[in-house]
Amino acid sequence: MDERTRRIVDTATALAEKGGFEAVRLREVAAQAGVALGTLYRRFRSKEDLLLAALELAMREHERALLTSPPAGATPLERIGSFFAGLTATLCRRPNLARALVRAIASGAPELTLRVAAFHSRTEGWITRSLRGAETDAAPPSERERRLASSLLLVWFASLTGWASGVHDEARIVEQTCVAAALMLEPVVE
Repeated sequence: MDERTRRIVDTATALAEKGGFEAVRLREVAAQAGVALGTLYRRFRSKEDLLLAALELAMREHERALLTSPPAGATPLERIGSFFAGLTATLCRRPNLARALVRAIASGAPELTLRVAAFHSRTEGWITRSLRGAETDAAPPSERERRLASSLLLVWFASLTGWASGVHDEARIVEQTCVAAALMLEPVVE
């Protein structure tokens, strides 16, 4: 990301932190970032596109932290809990921004599909690494790991959406995701 693009994304992030999704007006972002509106539009098609760039930056920062301090725990369930607690804390420590990001991800804009899919794929990769723990290797995920990671991501995102809507608190996001993980990881009893 070049310096001008980074300045635009940082400005949008700051506006979202202060006032949420509605506060990110492209004309205001351009003015505060010190760029022409046309410059902003050459880089980002919409507010949602710009917010997804902010999400990508946040995820890169979170991934750097995961590389130095992987999710802790002796079991896959403990590591999954640690992973989702960290990811949730990363997003929710800036609640207005997090709510704006959820709204951007859920916008359904066709031009953003690939970026949302990339976010899902990266997150599913980290879920798989968390499941594997210390024995993580470069082997591609098994079909079961892919399905488990995808399902847990969906539960987490649904819980995050509930939090963003004021239905429950941040702790409940992690709790609901861990309950789903426990149900998925426990042996089937007939």
